[in-house]
Amino acid sequence: MSGFDAEKMTAYLDSLTEKGIPSVDCIVYQDHKQIYRHMNGTSDAAKTKKVQADQRYLMFSMTKVQTMTAVMQLIEQGKLAPDDEVGKYLPAYRELMVETEAGVVPAKESLRIWQLLSMQSGLDYDLERPGILRVLKEKGSAATTRELVDAFAESPLKFEPGTHFLYSLSHDVAAAVIESVTGMRFGEYLKKNLWEPLGFTDTFFAKPFNDGLERLAQQFIVNEEGIVPMEQSCNYQLSENYESGGAGLVSCTEDYAKLADTLACGGESAEGVRILKPESVEKIKENLLCEAGLKDIESTMGRKGYGYGCGMQVLLHPELLGSPAPAGIFGWDGAAGSCIQMDTASRRSFVYVQHVRNCGMSYDTIHPKLRDMVFGG
Repeated sequence: MSGFDAEKMTAYLDSLTEKGIPSVDCIVYQDHKQIYRHMNGTSDAAKTKKVQADQRYLMFSMTKVQTMTAVMQLIEQGKLAPDDEVGKYLPAYRELMVETEAGVVPAKESLRIWQLLSMQSGLDYDLERPGILRVLKEKGSAATTRELVDAFAESPLKFEPGTHFLYSLSHDVAAAVIESVTGMRFGEYLKKNLWEPLGFTDTFFAKPFNDGLERLAQQFIVNEEGIVPMEQSCNYQLSENYESGGAGLVSCTEDYAKLADTLACGGESAEGVRILKPESVEKIKENLLCEAGLKDIESTMGRKGYGYGCGMQVLLHPELLGSPAPAGIFGWDGAAGSCIQMDTASRRSFVYVQHVRNCGMSYDTIHPKLRDMVFGG
């Protein structure tokens, strides 16, 4: 692979464990060939067990990449359209309210599918909203994806749909739309249309309490004491029956690397299985943010030089970052510091996995550094 320095990459990854990150794992693909993998560190709270190749992790918002791939499959098949009203599939979203300076008023426009995909829905990430608490009180662990997502709509939107970017529960709503369109549980849809076709072996939805889950790496968090172990749970899995399209998956580096390679190669896997047409993958990369939204993603998430397409950031202006990487790189990351990044022009991709919450350097430093090393040659 032209311009890729494996020794430099290994030295950098090892430096992260020296700085206290318990474990790292990174896989690089070039045109269906795994050309690099390096892992280092430990996977247990006592930091005594060496991280393994089949280690499982809570993927958090990297789940969104699979959810958006599923949405694009349905759009490609004509079963869903970007401009469709969300209320067509989820009646609870037909009459939404919006917060304004004058108070809470009816939304002027209907919420559209593309606004869910681009985080311009007006939803937020409040897991304590009254609707969620009400459904959990009434249904407990039996509360379903559809019941909880419908309850999101009981709270007013933060702005008129399409006018701003706000990272939110939008992709959880998209998962419920997929259930409505297909008549399948979201997890069953992913299993049939992504996991089995791509040969995934360790991808499934987390449950609220993961104690004892085989091969799940210990989760850590950065706090005033340093990098310390934390509870083995995914707070975005709201009930036993809830399948979060925004943050619910457990997976492994190898499975996500297969997905990255497939998308980087225009939607076709190394085995010749096509999950998306090339033009659908290119659609994912089209910036959907309005002018205000572009300012929002920079100010709220620090993504200078980036736009946001179908659930993934897209590098628009590498020159603003002083980056040698080309425009068009797309992907996303997760709350434990992992990331997936792809480039269809070069058919290159990488997946980096760690398991540390509240780790700001992951997004500010590690991911950009890996991006430049993989794509900058």
